[in-house]
Amino acid sequence: MDLPPIVVMGVSGAGKSTVAAALAQRIGGVFVDADDLHPASNVHKMSSGIPLTDEDRAPWLDAVGKALRSSVAGRPVVVACSALKRKYRERIRAEAPRAFFVLLTGTRDELERRLLARKGHFMPPSLLDSQLATLEPLASAERGATVNIHGDPAAVVSRVLDAVEHE
Repeated sequence: MDLPPIVVMGVSGAGKSTVAAALAQRIGGVFVDADDLHPASNVHKMSSGIPLTDEDRAPWLDAVGKALRSSVAGRPVVVACSALKRKYRERIRAEAPRAFFVLLTGTRDELERRLLARKGHFMPPSLLDSQLATLEPLASAERGATVNIHGDPAAVVSRVLDAVEHE
C-alpha cells in the first residue's frame, strides 16, 4: 500500500509524538518530531511561556513540509506536529501536497492531566488554553481525519491507521 506522508497533529498533551512514533514503527515508516525542527529562538520563547507568532512559525512549517517530502528509501514519513491552524496546514501542504493530517482530540481535563504528568518538555501546561483557542479543527475540504485519544496508544494508532487507509 502506498501511504501518504502523515502529520499527527493536535494541541500539546494529545500524544502526537507517542502516536506518530508508534504509527511509523507499525507501518515501517520514518518518524520525525516537528519539535526538533524548531529554531532555538522558538524553543526559548515557548520555554518562557510565550506563545509563538505566525511569523515565528513560518520557517518551522516550511521545514515540516520538507521533512514530509523526504521519504527514506520509499518509507512513508510520519511527523508529529501541532499544525493548529488551517493556514499552517496549507503552508505544510505547499511543500508536501499529499500530506494526510490526523487531528488527535481529547477533553481539556485529559490534556491537562497529561501535561502535568510530563517531565522535561519545553511546552508548559500554562499554554494549553492558548493552544485550544488557536486550534482550528480539520475542515471537510482538508485531507485528513479526527481521532479521539481515549485508550492506550496502540488503540489510538489502530484508529489512526484505519483513518489513513480508508480516506
